[in-house]
Amino acid sequence: MRILFLTENFPPETNAAATRVYERAVHWVKAGHGVTIITCAPNFPGGKLYEGYRNRWYQTEDMDGIRVVRVKTYIAANQGVARRVLDFLSFMVTGFFAALRQPRPDLVTATSPQFFAAIAGWAVGAVRRLPFVFELGDLWPISITAVGAMKKGRAIGMMEKLELFLYRRSAAVVSLTNSFRENLISRGIDGGKIDVVINGVDISRYGPRARDEALAREWGLEGKFVIGYVGTHGMAHALGNVLNAAERLRDEPSLCFLLVGAGAERESLVAEAQARNLDNVIFQPAQPKSRMPAIWSLCDVALVHLKNSPVFAGVIPSKIFEAMAMGRPILLAAPPGEATEIVEARHAGLCIPAEDPEALARAARTLYADQDLTKRYADAAFSAAPAYSREEQAEQMIAAYKKALASTA
Repeated sequence: MRILFLTENFPPETNAAATRVYERAVHWVKAGHGVTIITCAPNFPGGKLYEGYRNRWYQTEDMDGIRVVRVKTYIAANQGVARRVLDFLSFMVTGFFAALRQPRPDLVTATSPQFFAAIAGWAVGAVRRLPFVFELGDLWPISITAVGAMKKGRAIGMMEKLELFLYRRSAAVVSLTNSFRENLISRGIDGGKIDVVINGVDISRYGPRARDEALAREWGLEGKFVIGYVGTHGMAHALGNVLNAAERLRDEPSLCFLLVGAGAERESLVAEAQARNLDNVIFQPAQPKSRMPAIWSLCDVALVHLKNSPVFAGVIPSKIFEAMAMGRPILLAAPPGEATEIVEARHAGLCIPAEDPEALARAARTLYADQDLTKRYADAAFSAAPAYSREEQAEQMIAAYKKALASTA
């Protein structure tokens, strides 16, 4: 099968969408499929070009057998609304024209969170008479209002109409969660065209390992019990709650929070932690994907944290599965939903209410004080990881693609 895939995020970017698309594509190539990725020059989330890249109109590279086509975009940091929308719109246009230049594929697919890439994918499919598959990574634009970035109004209403148009016109929708699928069905989308392929982890890249002592010394973590959050520091993650919990844990000098990543909220979090003299919260900037296993090795507990909104009850953060593969117990602060169901069913850690600093501090004390409990959670998490392998999910995606091709034959 020849797959043409549009995604604004792709390695060396390290966010969930970039990692998901890349790791599945690697398995597609190994299985003998041809994969072309249309993306932009890497700059997420800081809005700054990664070293070695330029923002050119058209450039190509080979990445593990994947043909990667990068196009010019208006580059903006992952904060604010107006400039980010310009960023999305520019990729929609340049990505569309770049996709038209590629050898004819069997189908075209695109991924959200932002659906302007999906508009480009649908348009390419319409022009070239190809099936279009929408990979639904997030319910956008409802997640915009959930974090308070925009208020409901005419603009959001127009986006929702466009969203439904894309679902209806796609040959298939591949949803990352069952909750997303149920949402679409409740809004009149045919459930027969929606497959669910949840997030996961490339277990060949992750696995239990001894703590990287050199990195621990470099980051001042020697002798510390580390509760680590690794990922985007955005409005959806409500990490200010971690600072409030840290305030309550000043009496535990060996217990600390490690926050690694970048995002719209990072600068304000760092400034607030400094203003409050929270020396039990350690920040580190975003790191290359290749360094992730070493970073996870520093963490005694993996923190997964989401905003207290019903919208995020249907989200399953990919860091859950990375933590599982690394054999790390999970501390999940999120609204009750699919993510909490996975952690609880697998006995992989503790689930606590979202944005409840007292509950977070209490859970941190429990895991710190009861090393036997923490180890049981760690062992259970590691045992669960193979059920969420990228290889299996890559095969599920191909099955969904084949069904889409058959439905349009």
